[in-house]
Amino acid sequence: MINVNNISVSFGGTTLFSDVTFSINENDKIALMGKNGAGKSTILKIIADVAKPTSGSVTGPKEAVIAYLPQHLLTQDHVTVFEETMKAFAEVNQMQKELDELNEQLTIRTDYESDDYMKLIERVSELSEKFYSIEETNYDAEVEKVLKGLGFERKDFSRQTAEFSGGWRMRIELAKILLKKPDLILLDEPTNHMDIESIQWLEDFLINSAKAVMVISHDRTFVDNITNRTIEVTMGRIYDYKAKYSHYLQLRADRRIHQLKAYEEQQRFIADNQEFIDRFRGTYSKTLQVQSRVKMLEKLEIIEIDEVDTSALRLKFPPSPRSGQYPVMVEELTKTYGDHVVFEKASMVIERGEKVAFVGKNGEGKSTMIKAIMGEIDFEGSLKVGHNAKIGYFAQNQAALLDENLTVFETIDQIPLSDGSIKIKDLLGAFMFSGDDTTKKVKVLSGGEKTRLAMIKLLLEPVNVLILDEPTNHLDMKTKDIIKDALKDFDGTLILVSHDRDFLDGLVQKVFEFGNKRVREHFEDIKGFLAYKKMNSLKEIEQS
Repeated sequence: MINVNNISVSFGGTTLFSDVTFSINENDKIALMGKNGAGKSTILKIIADVAKPTSGSVTGPKEAVIAYLPQHLLTQDHVTVFEETMKAFAEVNQMQKELDELNEQLTIRTDYESDDYMKLIERVSELSEKFYSIEETNYDAEVEKVLKGLGFERKDFSRQTAEFSGGWRMRIELAKILLKKPDLILLDEPTNHMDIESIQWLEDFLINSAKAVMVISHDRTFVDNITNRTIEVTMGRIYDYKAKYSHYLQLRADRRIHQLKAYEEQQRFIADNQEFIDRFRGTYSKTLQVQSRVKMLEKLEIIEIDEVDTSALRLKFPPSPRSGQYPVMVEELTKTYGDHVVFEKASMVIERGEKVAFVGKNGEGKSTMIKAIMGEIDFEGSLKVGHNAKIGYFAQNQAALLDENLTVFETIDQIPLSDGSIKIKDLLGAFMFSGDDTTKKVKVLSGGEKTRLAMIKLLLEPVNVLILDEPTNHLDMKTKDIIKDALKDFDGTLILVSHDRDFLDGLVQKVFEFGNKRVREHFEDIKGFLAYKKMNSLKEIEQS
């Protein structure tokens, strides 16, 4: 259907990738994988025709509809959510308008023999064929169904888009894309800023209702659930696997074993021939043999081994100062904004050393509860922070709070390290800042890089209560694994707000569910919670 033909991208003397070729078929569900900076988003932009390759092309049927959801949106229209979403049908509405105008012309014109009249007839015929091939749709009902699936409530439909955060505006754009029923959907980190229930709905939609999909995502579970093919971008080229992500990891490991074996054999072959050349160079009787072997080595295509992050550093927190037995105690807590009740009479006790998750739909009070714990808002009821509780807080916008004029190295060098064995360069290397990266100013870093840096900064401060609000947005899987392992070993208290099921799995022992103006305590891990809530579908959370 869509063909990517030998595309290459070079800038500043550096080649990002070269001669990349693959096809996207009608029902392909493709995960585009690779480490940060490999060129995944660039490939997506080229297919979407919002960026141009240095060489090569993308071809496909003229009528093919390609829809693209970028990682960051800058648009903001002063219209309601419903009006903005209805723009998905702008093309159909425009088509109908043009058809009405042309038909009106046909009724009043009398120049039946003229070329203009014949062109008019042809245009009406062409448009009619296209317009009447579109299934009759109740657009209002379709918009409502998709918006509700993505987490909007009916009362949100009439609110201005400007009132919503970037994450929610992203969902509006996603709704418009899904309503267009495109031939190919391109998604760059679609689950950032989405709650678990909305992700589940999106999964169902992409599996059962979408045609071809290509997605970049660091949400392992999401990728595994929706894809049947994995394209890996590494070292300037691609590898195409007819397999979902978890199976691809096994295949990649097997491939690397074969690569290493072939590489070692080739190196032995080169060494043997080089020894022969060195030994008999200048020997008259062996001249032709020496020349032949020199030419052969010159023409030899050297086997490359896929790059793998080999950083061995296991990140550890400094020992946390001992807090009281109950770092957080909440009793009969109510929070309202005007007439809007966020939650009422919420109670929770978090013990020292517990690792808990706050889950629930967006807007149900998770971040509000965190603000109450941090003492940033007023409320009714009782909330006590226990004796000697030292709180470290990672907000969703934490990356924006970094000093942009400092370098990566200077940002971390400012923090007094309690563990003298930790070397800053090793630490930065574990978070994929190496070589020249450490001298970059913070202001030139990507969103993901800033998030990683902010995370390192937080992890090094001696605290005994960690509150992390969506810490894994924009992080690749290797970095998430490093952070997750560090958090498992953290000897203090952990409160996590996250939609990342894979990240929460094996990390938290208790779940607080926010919803319907209540906070419910579940004495089980995330798998147990999902099994209990899900039954057949996570949607049941919305009905609880």
